[in-house]
Amino acid sequence: MKEEQLYEEFFKKEEKKVDYKAIIFEYLLYWPFIVAFLLLSVIFAYVYLRYQAPVYSVTSSVMIKQGDKTKSTAATALASMQDLGTMSMANNFDNEVEIIQSYSLIKKVVESKDFYISYVDENKFRYDTPAYKNVPVSVWMAPGEAERLPSVLNVGLDCNKDGSVDVSVVYSVKGEEYTIDKTFKTLPAVYVTPVGTLTLTPDSNRMKMPLPRKLIAKVVPPSVAADMFKSRLSAEPTSEFTSIVQLSFNDVDIRRGQDFLTTLVTMYNTDANEDKNQVASRTAKFIDERIRIINEELGTTENELASYKQRAGLTDLSTDAQMALQETSQYDKLRAENESQMRLVNFLREYVGNPDNKNEVIPSDIGIEDANLVGVIAKYNEMQIERKRLLRTSKATNPVVVNIDASIAATHNAVVTAVDNVDKALQITRRNLNLEAGKYRSRISNAPRQEQALTDITRRQEIKANLYLTLLQKREENAITLAATADNGRVVEEPRAAGIVAPNKRNVYILAFVVGLLFPIGCVWLKRMLKFKIEGHADVERITDVPVVGDIQQVKSIEGSSIVVSENKNGIMEEVFRNVRTNLQYMLQEDEKVMLVTSTTPGEGKSFIAANLAVSFAYMERKTLIVGMDIRKPALNKIFSLPKKTQGITQYLASPKEIDLLSICLPSEVSPNLYVLPGGEVPPNPTELVTRKSLDEAFRLLREHFDYIIIDTAPIGIVTDTRLISRVADICVYICRADYTHKSDFELINDLKQDNKLPNICTLINSIDMDKRKNGYYYGYGKYGRYGKYAYGKKYGYGYGYGKSK
Repeated sequence: MKEEQLYEEFFKKEEKKVDYKAIIFEYLLYWPFIVAFLLLSVIFAYVYLRYQAPVYSVTSSVMIKQGDKTKSTAATALASMQDLGTMSMANNFDNEVEIIQSYSLIKKVVESKDFYISYVDENKFRYDTPAYKNVPVSVWMAPGEAERLPSVLNVGLDCNKDGSVDVSVVYSVKGEEYTIDKTFKTLPAVYVTPVGTLTLTPDSNRMKMPLPRKLIAKVVPPSVAADMFKSRLSAEPTSEFTSIVQLSFNDVDIRRGQDFLTTLVTMYNTDANEDKNQVASRTAKFIDERIRIINEELGTTENELASYKQRAGLTDLSTDAQMALQETSQYDKLRAENESQMRLVNFLREYVGNPDNKNEVIPSDIGIEDANLVGVIAKYNEMQIERKRLLRTSKATNPVVVNIDASIAATHNAVVTAVDNVDKALQITRRNLNLEAGKYRSRISNAPRQEQALTDITRRQEIKANLYLTLLQKREENAITLAATADNGRVVEEPRAAGIVAPNKRNVYILAFVVGLLFPIGCVWLKRMLKFKIEGHADVERITDVPVVGDIQQVKSIEGSSIVVSENKNGIMEEVFRNVRTNLQYMLQEDEKVMLVTSTTPGEGKSFIAANLAVSFAYMERKTLIVGMDIRKPALNKIFSLPKKTQGITQYLASPKEIDLLSICLPSEVSPNLYVLPGGEVPPNPTELVTRKSLDEAFRLLREHFDYIIIDTAPIGIVTDTRLISRVADICVYICRADYTHKSDFELINDLKQDNKLPNICTLINSIDMDKRKNGYYYGYGKYGRYGKYAYGKKYGYGYGYGKSK
């Protein structure tokens, strides 16, 4: 019971936990590689920063004028609607912000200030220093020629003390680089190259600058320079409730950045003023032209009026003509009223005659003046309304409804008759009005027609005079606008440096530290992930939860015998196998004594482990037997120096009645308590042989005569013999070999345990190379003990396996 309790406490498997200590220790084994890469990364960051010119941020604030302040209330209302999501609005401020950072405006600035030409001082051990407005010789190329450059034009300037300049021009055409050198004794000078003409001009303060001096002038197409400047420019509103925009420009030279922003605002105002003046100028031109035309037409009209009065001799109109006009107007009014009444009557006729309106009321209050017709219609409508009221509570066959239908039909006929009578009366009235109006019209025809022409001429004269005065007023207003044009943008804050934006040394060093730390760790992790062979205890624990009973070191060399365990010694190998022996004893229950040793593939050291484990048990003065059940490839004969023709277990299984089993259990020379039952001759039918009942009888007999029995079997991943033999075993020791067993092959142990194909399974790791740093994870002998108190002297390797390690 005590052994059972110890076994449960030792081998009871709980939920797997990540051994962070082991992982950290494993990575720490590579600390030289990690530290070296981290140091290289920091050195690279230092070199990178040394050759990167600092980029400064230059900022400026500009207020964009919004025009008429009376529109602010409406703009605020629209902005509120925009916030609510009911509409979208692009106001004038947004447009101006886009204009001030537009490509076309930036290109004008680049061309006006020659920003497409830059200068740097050459430095071998650090970044090239910008030399804006601090050069002894200026290089210039016309913007049109610069735009046609096939590539960046590098102009090397070697300025000497005697005033001469050595010029080296480098350019590329279709991938081929060309270099042209020339020396100029005096300046200014013109240098004609195949890609354009350069003008060299000396600076007025040239003699105050240190000479000799080497410069590089770079000429790029203005369009390319404008794109670069645009990418480094940003314009953002300072707040939601102001019309102030903050301009930010990044450049390696502060003065050039300040000049760029200043020129940008100036050019923006110039373009805006030109747009305003262009409209005003066109307006002035148009007004002057219209005034000239109107003046000519007005003069012509006044002359025409004077001539007409002079020819007709007109001074005043006759009273009769005025009365005739008044009467004619009165009759015209009456005729219009008569015509209106006739149209209304025709409308009623059409409405009454339409079958669709049979049961509908007739419009009454439409302006008909005949009282009789209006009365008949009102009576008809009352009947229709009464009929509809009755139909709400009764059917059309109701006698009351039938009677009212008859009355409605009679009244309808009366309405039709009344309409016809009114129409006839109106036609008679129209004829009488036309007759009376004709009398006055004949009287008007006798009046002077000159008055009509006089009125027409006077009206045209007044229209042209009013238009002439309006144009004169607009011309004065436009002149005032031209004289009072104000800039569209006002500088609130002058351009000034806001600090270095790149490179950010702190971020670069942090990035270098992170990369320098994570990259080697990632490489170590990737190396671990790409390993497909078991390397040690940790790999086994990651693959399976089967208990590990021991870790066997690799044997560097085996002299004479494969038995590495000696009696009455405290060497490394003895302690390791004692540790394994003890763990197996904990696993064995009462009356259990048969231990089976197997592995997945050949060459993992099953026979080596079985032999030395048997020797270790024998040294406990326990009668121990090792059985060679790897009958396809027997190995015990060689390990224990037995003749190849020695009878073994195969002969007994084939003829159990003819062979005495105990007689073929041979004593070993290693220990008097150790016996060997070799495999014997290789049978033609090994699988069928181990399925016989004679195997069960054999081990029943062996259990009676031996304290411990260790079975050396064939690889279970190759043949099925071991699964058949496992029925006679109490415990199975599954061997894997470090740097030899594939992880995918070793996963077979999980299937065997899950399907209970092997009894009481455990595993043992063989041939661990402790000289490799990767196994520094092991303290003493795995996780089961530390034997530093034993002075072993030199480092031994232990573990063994046949087959070539791959």
